Amino acid sequence: MNLSRRRFLHSVGTSTVILGVGKANSIAGRRPLPALDVAPLTPPFRLPVEWYQKTVRRLQRKLDERGLDGIILKDRWNIIYVSGLFHTTTERPFWLFVPTKGEPAFFYPGLDRDLIDTWWIKDGAWYFDFPHAGAFNQVVWKAGERVDLLQWMLKELGKRGFGKAKLGIEQEVGPKTMNKMKEALPEASFQEAGDILLKMRQVKTPEEIELARKAIHLHDRMLEFARAYILMHGTDATDFDVRHATEAWGTEQLMKVMHLDGRPHRGVGIRLGFGCRAGRATAYPHPNQFFYKRLERGDAIQIASVIHIGGYGGEGYRALQTYPMTDRQKKLWEVHTEMTLLQAELCKAGAHCREIAEKVLAVARKAGVGKYVYHRPAHGQGMEGHQPPYLSLGDDTVLEEGMMFSNEPGLYNPEEGYGYNHSNLVLVGKERGIVLNQTPLTKQWCWLDI
Repeated sequence: MNLSRRRFLHSVGTSTVILGVGKANSIAGRRPLPALDVAPLTPPFRLPVEWYQKTVRRLQRKLDERGLDGIILKDRWNIIYVSGLFHTTTERPFWLFVPTKGEPAFFYPGLDRDLIDTWWIKDGAWYFDFPHAGAFNQVVWKAGERVDLLQWMLKELGKRGFGKAKLGIEQEVGPKTMNKMKEALPEASFQEAGDILLKMRQVKTPEEIELARKAIHLHDRMLEFARAYILMHGTDATDFDVRHATEAWGTEQLMKVMHLDGRPHRGVGIRLGFGCRAGRATAYPHPNQFFYKRLERGDAIQIASVIHIGGYGGEGYRALQTYPMTDRQKKLWEVHTEMTLLQAELCKAGAHCREIAEKVLAVARKAGVGKYVYHRPAHGQGMEGHQPPYLSLGDDTVLEEGMMFSNEPGLYNPEEGYGYNHSNLVLVGKERGIVLNQTPLTKQWCWLDI
């Protein structure tokens, strides 16, 4: 369907009001845009402390079932999942110890001490900085011999009664590291147990799903804004303009309801990025060039957002195509959209990842466009973005209700300079996948006349 700018504005006229949008509109210095409904963006914007405390208890039960006395966590996402302490990781070691009985303890760099002092976990110890020399729990002023911080953390566990404990670690370590660990706690034993946390994180609770829904609602509004921006400004705009106008607008909408004051633990886990690329840059799954291209008639355009609120959310991409279009462009877009819809339908509890991948990829092969397939249909979705399991031919994981996946079986034609890659956030349901995004995948929405 050939959807002109005039027809688009007529179609949204009954539900939107034309007005200025502050920074978002001033970036390009062009005409005003529709106001979009963001009403479902209401607090809370992070999980409550009580959720994390319950998660610690859930973890403790699983540790007890495994016969462990506790687990040492170093992976940033595991620590955030269990404790709720959003923090920045660098070369400075940061650990959380969760005992099977009792309260957790942080072992951390001193620059994070104010974050931890104002959070709910009170036990712990800190070192001044990395590499560390001297005393602990205080600022150090004199140079000295470097301290092995892994051994320091383990000795702190020994002081807390875990010198002879059976301790879980996230992943297998090499002989050199294990020797250091044994030297620090010679009577303790260590067992790989990271699978416990991964399994917990893969299956989302209702509270996590609700936060993801809020992020996806903002996704939808930002995609709608970007589409309207493209229709209004057409070939006067660049993909750079679309990107920054939309990102600024989305940020302003979220900040209107978050009411941040600069204090710790508010406005955490926010990832609010928007991307736009046009023409040849759409022909590559992971292009490595900077995007600055004036929109032209006949361009493929990808508008894409990755949004997290309180650590939860996912992807919202739409593959747009502007007129005039070739028959090959139409076919690739249609096949790619069919693959996207099929994947969502197949993401139900009890299905195997590799079987879903095979069925989705078969659509392209049967349509005679297999040469344009470059990757698996989807990845699991977590706080870190890509999370196991994967809808890939080599992954035999069985899907469970509450798992989340991206939804992006793209097709790419670098020879002719275009490609298509929608994406959604799909929640695994009992009978089929539940697409949380509401942005249409129709020709009426995605095929544009500029």
